[in-house]
Amino acid sequence: MMKLGKHPVRHDPRTLHLKDYIDINKLPKAPAEHVWAKQIPNHRWGLMMNKKIENCTVASAAHLIIEWTADNGKPVVPTDDTILKAYSAITGYNPVTGAHDDGANQLDVLHHWRKKGIAGHKVMAYVKLNHKDRNHIKQACFLFGGCYAGFLLPKTAWKQKKWRLTSLGLKGRGKVGSWGGHAVAIIGYDRNGVTCVTWGETKKITWAFWDAYCEEAYAVISPDFASKKGSPSGFNLDILKKDLKKVK
Repeated sequence: MMKLGKHPVRHDPRTLHLKDYIDINKLPKAPAEHVWAKQIPNHRWGLMMNKKIENCTVASAAHLIIEWTADNGKPVVPTDDTILKAYSAITGYNPVTGAHDDGANQLDVLHHWRKKGIAGHKVMAYVKLNHKDRNHIKQACFLFGGCYAGFLLPKTAWKQKKWRLTSLGLKGRGKVGSWGGHAVAIIGYDRNGVTCVTWGETKKITWAFWDAYCEEAYAVISPDFASKKGSPSGFNLDILKKDLKKVK
C-alpha cells in the first residue's frame, strides 16, 4: 500500500490569502478546463519515495516542480536524495534508523520550500485558497500552474482509479479521514473535477469527492513557472512581497 503523511490542517493567522491579492475585475478568465504538463507520461512523474516513507507533503511539492519546469521547457526531476534531504530537514526523519517518519504539516513544508528550497528550487510565495470555492481552485491552477492540496482520505479511496464518492457517502469506509491525511499536486481541472499527481501518476478527482474530503489548498508562486510568464494579470505581486517581509 502507498504511504500517506499529511498532518491535520494548521490555521496560522500569518498565512496570506489569495483573495487579498487579486482583483476579480482584472483577472484573465480561467478557461472551462485546463491541464498542465500533458507532455509528461505517467511513468515519468516518479513515486518520490512516497511508497516507502510518509512524505507525501514533500513528494507533491516535487511533482509541482516537475510540472512547472516541464511547462517552461527545462524539465527537472528531483532525485530521491534531494527529496529525502528536504523531508529530513522538515521533520527530523532519520533515513538510517527510520525514526520520525511521521509525516508533516503542509504549512511547514511550504515555509521550508520558500526559505530553504526543495531539490534546489525555492518558491517566491504561497497563499491560502478558499478550497470550498471551485473558482479559486480553477483560477489558481490556471494562473500559477497548479496548486498544493491536502485531503482527509476515506478508506473507500484505497483502490479507486478515480477518487469519487461511493454509495456509502461519508459513513463507514467513506468516513472523512478514515484512511488518513494526504497531500497532492493539482495540475488541472474540468467540469467534472480536478487532475492530481500522486504516487507517481495522474489521478482524476470528482468535485463531489473534493468537496467532501479536501481540507486545505494553496497557490504556490514559483519562478520555475512565473519567470517566463510574468506576473499574472490582477495579482499584486509587489504588495505580496512587502507583506512577506513582515511574516517571520
